Amino acid sequence: MTVEDVTDLYEEFGDERLPPGQRETSAFPVLSKGETPPFDPDTWEFTVTGAVETELSFTWDEFCDLPSVTQRQDFHCVTGWSKFDCEFTGVPLLELADRAGVSDDAVHIMFSALDDYTTDLPLEDCLREEVLFAWSFDGEPLTPDHGGPLRVVTPHRYAYKGAKWVDGMEILTTAERGYWERRGYSQTANPWREERYS
Repeated sequence: MTVEDVTDLYEEFGDERLPPGQRETSAFPVLSKGETPPFDPDTWEFTVTGAVETELSFTWDEFCDLPSVTQRQDFHCVTGWSKFDCEFTGVPLLELADRAGVSDDAVHIMFSALDDYTTDLPLEDCLREEVLFAWSFDGEPLTPDHGGPLRVVTPHRYAYKGAKWVDGMEILTTAERGYWERRGYSQTANPWREERYS
């Protein structure tokens, strides 16, 4: 298995791999807004909707059959901890964007999840090779507490931008705010600028 190392992406944003205000940990703490939702692979559906040429829908088996990659990434939580050298396997967001055909007037993406969580990011922050819909962590299926079966990973942004239990993304022509963003968290969430709150 080939693992692409993208841990040097910090050079685009700052001088140090560990963003300011963060502490490195070898643990992988579990933080969620509520309870872990149930997942049924027979009824689960992933959708790509909104400002696209072709809306998409996938069953769990169909999603797992999409082209995937394995990347070594860093993971930064807005609460102040960072975990280095996480290996995530999943489908690049770019793969889905290419299949759907993003409209010229698109500016934002809203991610949705099985627990009704939402989070948003500017389109330019999503159309990067490092943004994955990940189903595996360090060679094992992603556990439910960490967002399994599927979560978004955004190593260049705080991890609340990476929705756990994700089941869709809507391409938007105007910016909207997700769950934490409506409660005062940053829409851009750049760890190297400590963009924790609006």
